[in-house]
Amino acid sequence: MKFFFKAKNKEGLLKEGTIDAVNKNAAVEVLQKNELFPIFLKEEAKQSLVLRNLLKSFDNVSNKELMLFFRQLAILIEAKVPIISALKSIEGQNENVFFKKVLKGVIGDIQDGMPFSDALEKNKDVFSNLMISVVRSGETSGNLRKSVEYVADNIEKNYSLTSKVKSALMYPMIIMIVFFAIGFVVITFVVPKLVAIIKDSGIENVPWYTKAVISVSDFMASFWWIILIAIAGIVGGISYYIKTEEGKREWDYIKLRLPIVGNIFRNLYIARFADNLGVLLVGGIPIIRALNLVSSVINNSVYQTLFLKMADEVKNGGFMSNVMEKSEYTPAIISQMVKIGEESGQIDLVLGHVAKYYEQETDIATKN
Repeated sequence: MKFFFKAKNKEGLLKEGTIDAVNKNAAVEVLQKNELFPIFLKEEAKQSLVLRNLLKSFDNVSNKELMLFFRQLAILIEAKVPIISALKSIEGQNENVFFKKVLKGVIGDIQDGMPFSDALEKNKDVFSNLMISVVRSGETSGNLRKSVEYVADNIEKNYSLTSKVKSALMYPMIIMIVFFAIGFVVITFVVPKLVAIIKDSGIENVPWYTKAVISVSDFMASFWWIILIAIAGIVGGISYYIKTEEGKREWDYIKLRLPIVGNIFRNLYIARFADNLGVLLVGGIPIIRALNLVSSVINNSVYQTLFLKMADEVKNGGFMSNVMEKSEYTPAIISQMVKIGEESGQIDLVLGHVAKYYEQETDIATKN
């Protein structure tokens, strides 16, 4: 639940903003922990939540916008600009209405004494757990600029890889759509005219395959609208099923099994895994927590299950490579490299090499 509050700090200055809490008492406790003394507290109106969701539907925050945000923030922090001033500067030049609203909320929370990472955590629909954890690690270590830069680099790599895969798949998809559209038009509107010529010519011994084409053409000419409705229904049904939890799991599995394209997806997920895990480990995140975070942002249920198994294995005193060796979704070379990294204590360095190699593999595959 969200609560709107007005409170005074130790100096007696009035502060106001919103806060997430289970109930009103919990909200008061959070404010008091931040040395704020509430004078007004009310649950946020549902209209404002509806407005936020409406803004988000029109102006969702893209990975490119997030990358630019963290990149600009890192530059401003390096220039010794205070965090609130830096955020205000970025918010002022942002054109995304929803993102501007989110940044205003983050600025307000920091002004109320909340850490930057906690302010980001209040907007989990915009900032991922991975981003929040790396920023929190930077706050703890006193090197926020470096952590923000890590996040920007990570988003940029993921954005670049995903864009390449989307671009590679777009061309064959367009070809298939055009192919079926032309086939539909030809069989429905062109072939009937040719059939009329054949019938008028009085030819009796027509080959079986010509008869089959004529039959299909006659059906399409009379009931083409049924075919269109059926196609729309099938596409709509598949789209709906994929959005369900079970459908998403099934589609994630199918993607990895597709000829040619399956290898591109596997390379993409391995590159993401290695890069994200490397960034978290360099940022000082414990390996079990890092694996849990990577599993939540990998966007594939098959690999999500695999990384959670790896986290359990490490928790029980084992090695990530033990799980990777048994999985059909991680090539043998990966498990061997990770094993070397675990034994030498340079796992973050090894993961960097793995990420670089599979980024190149993805790049080559998409170009082909």
